[in-house]
Amino acid sequence: MDATPAGGMNPLYARSSSGVVTTPNALASGVGADILGRGGNAVEAAIAIAAAIAVVYPHMNSLGGDAFWLIADGDGEVRGLAGAGAAGAAYTPQHYADAGLAAMPERGGMAAVTVAGAVGSWAAAYEMSRDTWGGRLAWAEILAPARRYAEEGFPVSRSHAATLAERIDGLRDLPGFAEVFLAHGGVPGEGETMTQPALARTLAELQETGAEGFYRGALARRLVAGLRAAGSLLSEDDLAAYRPEWVEPLRMAYGAGELVNLPPPTQGVASLMLLGLLERAGVASMDPEGDAYVHHAIEATKRAFALRDRYVGDPRFVDVPLAAMLDADALDRLAATIDPQRAAPSPVVPGPGDTVWFGVVDAKGRSVSMIQSIYHEFGCGVVAGETGVVWNNRGCSFSLTPGHANVLAPGKRPFHTLNPALYVENGRVRLVYGTMGGDGQPQTQAAILTRALNFDYAPDAAVAAPRWLFGRTWGETSAGVRLERRFAPEVMVGLQRRGHLDLSWAPRFADIMGHAGMIRIGRRDGGLDLEAGADPRSDGAARAAGV
Repeated sequence: MDATPAGGMNPLYARSSSGVVTTPNALASGVGADILGRGGNAVEAAIAIAAAIAVVYPHMNSLGGDAFWLIADGDGEVRGLAGAGAAGAAYTPQHYADAGLAAMPERGGMAAVTVAGAVGSWAAAYEMSRDTWGGRLAWAEILAPARRYAEEGFPVSRSHAATLAERIDGLRDLPGFAEVFLAHGGVPGEGETMTQPALARTLAELQETGAEGFYRGALARRLVAGLRAAGSLLSEDDLAAYRPEWVEPLRMAYGAGELVNLPPPTQGVASLMLLGLLERAGVASMDPEGDAYVHHAIEATKRAFALRDRYVGDPRFVDVPLAAMLDADALDRLAATIDPQRAAPSPVVPGPGDTVWFGVVDAKGRSVSMIQSIYHEFGCGVVAGETGVVWNNRGCSFSLTPGHANVLAPGKRPFHTLNPALYVENGRVRLVYGTMGGDGQPQTQAAILTRALNFDYAPDAAVAAPRWLFGRTWGETSAGVRLERRFAPEVMVGLQRRGHLDLSWAPRFADIMGHAGMIRIGRRDGGLDLEAGADPRSDGAARAAGV
């Protein structure tokens, strides 16, 4: 096996002919690399990562969250899998009006609105792996690393410790939270050992029952009882009705190949539109770290988000005009509205969310681009009874405005910022990439894709290069632009000259820019040449199979 790094030279880069992974948590990367090293395929490794990272990176995701997948075989055939839970049957805008609320709550039992879809998606992907790819690893074996970390403990990451310390005042009194996350009497510091015995028992039960137990049976009943005791309206029938959905991915021409992303209720269409607008603006001829490049990316974001926010919702409930949004002539016209020398007004756009993206490519070139999320840090903050499962607050992205594409309704899935990505060329996947970061996801995808594809940055360099963020963060009502301090001062001056408002510097490697990753699939000497890059802004690592 050809694999680097050796001796831990660079944990953010790996190269191998027999499989690579990249995740925002080094422990989870190790789990995936081990599964590949034991002969597991990309889907089996992705499930093991998804379960493990739900234990060791609990501020970003959980068994109580959602997941979205792009799964590609070695010949470039791509399938999409949406593990997105819907609002419970009892949820209506009137429920919140009766409670005196004009907007969806972000924390507590009333924010536990939607069924968690991640675990069900693991099962659907596992079944596909066995039936189509000849997957051989047992379900219980794949979940074993996650259970072990929950039982025996793991060192708290930098991101986990910092996020909990920052958000603790709004979380400590929520049902079950302190018992799980403050078990030793206070906020754990980086490197302290954390165990999750209740979650370990839940994982042990899932090893025996399969994912079925999460939605139907004794575990499902305990989950619902814990949520309802906290004020949620979710019922056993809501969990039992959930099914993950195989979907046809969105595709759009770019360069010599195609961008691939997921359809609504995700914002995948916005990610494709943004890159389509950048290509039409001539991004390939710009300095990839210059002010013209950043200006055009911000202006493309404004236009893509305006259409996203107007139209994108659950296609089971609203008609999303995808063909019109991705039409080449329409993108030509929209790109022509971008003034190279003048910024358009900045609309108010939603704030960030917390998520994990990870990628896997196995020894046969089969790949997974996957995102898993509980939306805000620690989701709604409610731990479902004695299960150890913290629930998502994805429902707070619903609108309560009648007629809005994303208005709350029983059985409806909310708008999702989650959108994993691939780039296909000559019928084969060339790049596996994605990021966390809410509204930053399309922007970061644009940054790392263009730098890798148009400017030939290596995956780790594309991910590490300085980034910008257009949008707002917690407590803000208007959209601003933040630049990592590794941009040259002239970039800030150039944006100011073009009329961009609320410009500010962010740290050199800023968490608000998201935690991204990328894998490049090449070929060398008749075999695979796989390169993976992880984000220095995260606690992650890129690992080669078995290393």
